[in-house]
Amino acid sequence: MSAASAASSPASPPAPATRDGNASMRVADALREAIVRGEYPPGSRIRQEEIAERFGASRVPVREALKMLEADGIITLRANAGAWVSRLSLAECDEVYQTRERVEPLLLRYSAPQLTPADLDRLEGLAERMAATSDVEEFLRLDREFHWGTYAGAETLVLGDLVRRLWSTTQPYRRAYTLMIDAHSQRIVHDEHHMLVTALRDGDIDTAERVIEGHIRRTRRLLAQHPEVFAGDDER
Repeated sequence: MSAASAASSPASPPAPATRDGNASMRVADALREAIVRGEYPPGSRIRQEEIAERFGASRVPVREALKMLEADGIITLRANAGAWVSRLSLAECDEVYQTRERVEPLLLRYSAPQLTPADLDRLEGLAERMAATSDVEEFLRLDREFHWGTYAGAETLVLGDLVRRLWSTTQPYRRAYTLMIDAHSQRIVHDEHHMLVTALRDGDIDTAERVIEGHIRRTRRLLAQHPEVFAGDDER
């Protein structure tokens, strides 16, 4: 399966289940994007009736969508307490980022030989657009598109899905990092994007791996200096 896409669906079930399945996937995708955009911050409650009304779905596909997002680590379902956007402690976030530091270079190694010159031109364009924007949400969208573009050539059994899940759980903290960094750190981030593309163009996968590892480590180390990002009580 491609690292940049979800796993392929099994053969279609009977019609009623297919309709519910399609609706569940639609709600899951829309809610995932809303969480990624920061509309539902970590620790906030997800009320099924509100989600059903917002996305025009009945309760059954909403419940199934929440189970899908729980499997991705985005939602936490609590018995007799409902659904909540997952929140990491500082220690948990550090563990996830250390995992990313180790597995994303491997995913990049799988992907790199399959990337075409056109793919690399597109990545360069995304890097330039990130450097030109001052809008945080636009930067985060482009950044996600850029990094998943570097992994798009990988055909993996489990690694792509693992990285996708790790990205989902750390997205709110990537937003916090982006809001905290100063101009000097921003230049480093943009330089690393360009260095990564250059290494991929040169076929220098060892350097590309080191760049992405350091890129992820930089985020982890800065977040560790700001424990207040992980503070706060769940909505009651």
